Amino acid sequence: MNAAPLDLWGGVECSLVRVGDEFRNQVVETGHSARLSDIDAMAELGIKAVRYPILWETIAPESPNEFDFTWHDARIERLKKHGIRVIAGLLHHGSGPRYTQLLDPEFPRLFARYARAVAEHYPWIDCWTPINEPLTTARMSFLYGTWYPHQRSFDLTLRALANQCAGIAAAMNAVREVNPSAKLVQTEDVGKTFATERLAYQADHENDRRWLTFDLLSGRVRPGHPFYGWMIRTGVPREQIDSFADGSATPDILGFDHYLTSERYLDHSTHRYPGEPIGANGRDAYVDVEAVRIAALERQLGPEKRLAELWERYRLPIAITEVHHGCTREEQVRWLQEMWTAAERQRARGADIRAVTLWALFGVVDWRSLLTRREGIHEPGAFDIRSPVPRPTLVAKAAARLGGGEKLDHPVLQQPGWWRRPGRTYSRRRFDTLPPRLGAKDRPLLIAGATGSLGQAFARICSHRGLAFVLTGRPDLDITQESSIAAAIDRYKPWAIINAAGFTPTDDKTADECFRIHVTGPELLARACNFHGLPLVSFSSDLVFDGSLGRSYVEPDRPAPSGTVGKCKAEAEQRLLAMDGQTLIVRTSTFFGPWDRQNFLFATLAGLKRGDRVAASGKTVVSPTYLPDLVHTVLDLLLDEEKGIWHLTNQGAISWHDFAAELADRAKLDRRQIILSEEEWPADTSLTSNRGLLLRPLGLALDDFMRSAEPLRELQ
Repeated sequence: MNAAPLDLWGGVECSLVRVGDEFRNQVVETGHSARLSDIDAMAELGIKAVRYPILWETIAPESPNEFDFTWHDARIERLKKHGIRVIAGLLHHGSGPRYTQLLDPEFPRLFARYARAVAEHYPWIDCWTPINEPLTTARMSFLYGTWYPHQRSFDLTLRALANQCAGIAAAMNAVREVNPSAKLVQTEDVGKTFATERLAYQADHENDRRWLTFDLLSGRVRPGHPFYGWMIRTGVPREQIDSFADGSATPDILGFDHYLTSERYLDHSTHRYPGEPIGANGRDAYVDVEAVRIAALERQLGPEKRLAELWERYRLPIAITEVHHGCTREEQVRWLQEMWTAAERQRARGADIRAVTLWALFGVVDWRSLLTRREGIHEPGAFDIRSPVPRPTLVAKAAARLGGGEKLDHPVLQQPGWWRRPGRTYSRRRFDTLPPRLGAKDRPLLIAGATGSLGQAFARICSHRGLAFVLTGRPDLDITQESSIAAAIDRYKPWAIINAAGFTPTDDKTADECFRIHVTGPELLARACNFHGLPLVSFSSDLVFDGSLGRSYVEPDRPAPSGTVGKCKAEAEQRLLAMDGQTLIVRTSTFFGPWDRQNFLFATLAGLKRGDRVAASGKTVVSPTYLPDLVHTVLDLLLDEEKGIWHLTNQGAISWHDFAAELADRAKLDRRQIILSEEEWPADTSLTSNRGLLLRPLGLALDDFMRSAEPLRELQ
C-alpha cells in the first residue's frame, strides 16, 4: 500500500479543435487567455501539478520555423514561482497547425521538432503529455466525423492513431535530448463497452480497441495482438508499428480519463430506447447508450473497476488526469468524491496511483455539442467564470479539502449521484418526482413556503437533484414566530434554510401581514440561522426600485421602492445586511414556471387561443425569470457559500407587450391580438448583475417553457 497521500493536480480545459475551417480555442473561450491571475487562484487550492497547454497551433501557427512563447512565458513563470509542477501539453484534441494534419507522413517529424523547441525554451519542465487522448481524437475526427477532417472511416482512424503515437514517441525522444529525466504522462479515456449477447462481438472489438494508445506505446501491438494485422491491412506501415516493439515509448505515468459517458451499452432492441440515435456496423443496427442507465450492469460499472483493469493490464503508475462532470454543483462534488475514493481504494489494494486531477478548473464552453455549435453554454468547474473574477465553487473547496488530506463531509453527500439513484434507468425514468428518503442522521434543506409556486419549485428541483429537503407550510414553520422557527430547527436539524414564503397585499388591511411575512419573518430567520451557524436564502424583488433610473439595475444601486411590497422588501434587505450573517439575498423579477397556470404566459396563451384580445403594457419593462433556471442557480450559489445581494433573472429586458408577442410567435398565434394596455408612466425595473450573469438569455428560457410547460397541453 502506498503510504504517501494522493496529490491534487489541476487542469485547464485547452482543446484547440478544428471544426470545418474554424479553430475553436477553449483557453480563449473560457477567458483563461486574458487572466494571468488564474495561476494564483490555482495555487490557493493547493494544487501540486497542473496540466498546462503549450499548444503547437498557438506557438507556431504559420510556420514550423517561427515560435512565439510570449503569452506562455508569463504563465509558466508564474506557475514556477508558485512551485506548481508543469505537465506540458502540446496538442489537445487538435490536428496541428494548418501546414500539417494527423495523417501527414511528416506529422511525427514536424511535431518532434516543435517539442524540442519547447523543451529548449523550458528545459526544466520534466513532465510531458505531448498529445492528449490520441485514440479519442482519432475517433472524433476520422470515425464519427465530428472534428476536422470530418471523415467516417475506421481504417483512417487506426492510421491517425498510429501517426499520433509515432509523434508522441518522436516528441519524447526530442525532449529527452534536452532533459534526459523527462517523463511521459500519457492520457486516454478509459471506459468499457457492454452489450446484449447478440452484440457481444462488437463490445469485444471496442474493448480491445480502448487499450490501443497504451498498447502501441508500450510495444504490445505485435503479431497475435487483435489489432496488429488489422492496422497493417488499413495502411499503417508495418515499420511504424514495429518501431514501438522495444518499449522505449512506454509511458512513465498512465493518465486515466474517465467520465460517466465513458462506459457504454449496445442493444439491438432499438425500440426500447425511443429518441436515441440508431447506429450500425454493417451487420447489426443498435443503440449506443450510457451504461449507467442500465440497472443490470450496476455491479460492473464505475471508475474503481476501470482503474483496477488499467493497473492489472500494465502495472505502471497511474494518475487520474481528468475529473469533470457537467452537471449541478452537488453532482459535480459527488463525482469528485467517487473518483477520489476509487483511487484511494485501489491504492489500498496495491495499485500505484499518484494523483487526482481537478479538470476544467475554469470550466468548459459548448462541450455539450462537442464544440460543433457556438451556443456559449458554460459548464463551471472549480471556478465559475461568469463573474468578473472567477468565483470558486463548492467543487474548488471540496477539492482543496481532499488535497489537504481531509475527509470530505458535506450534507449533499448523504445522497448518491444521479448515476446511482433508481430513477436513472431507461426502465424507471421517474426520478424527477422521487424525493430523496431522509435517513435518521440526514440533515435536510429546510424550505419555507409550501403553498407557493416558488416553494413547490424548490421541492421539485431538490427531488430531481437528489437533495434531501423538508417543505414546510405555516403550521410546521411560521417564520413570523421566533418559537416556531426554533422548534423547526430543533426538529429537522437542517444544514440550510430557504425562505420561499411570500404574500401579496390586496388592500391597506393586509399591509401589516405583508410586513410580517416580508420583513419580520426574514429577520427572525436570519437571527436564528446566525445563532445556529446556518446559511439562509431570502428572496427580494425588482420592486425595491421604482423604475425611474432609465437602465437595468445592478446590485449596488440604491433601492427606491414605491409600493407596499417593494418597501417591505427593501426594509428586509437592510435588516439582513446589517446582521453581517450568512444570508444570500436574491433579487429577482416576476417569474414564470412550467408547472402551474398562475403566470402571465399561460394566461396570455389561453386568451389568444380563445381568440380574445390580450392587453399588455408597452411601457413597463421587466426581466421575466424562468423559475427552473432561478431555482437551480439559487441552489448552486447556496452550495458555493455565496452571501449578500445577487440579481438573478434571465438575461434580457423586455416590455410585457413585447414579451407577449414573443410568446405568440413561438406558439404560432396571431400577435396582432395583443394590444397595448392603457399607458401608465414608463417604468423600467429590469435587473442585470455586476456579480455574474448566471441565468441564460430570456429567449432560450422561453423556448424551454414552450417545450416543457405542463399546462400548455391543456391548450393543444
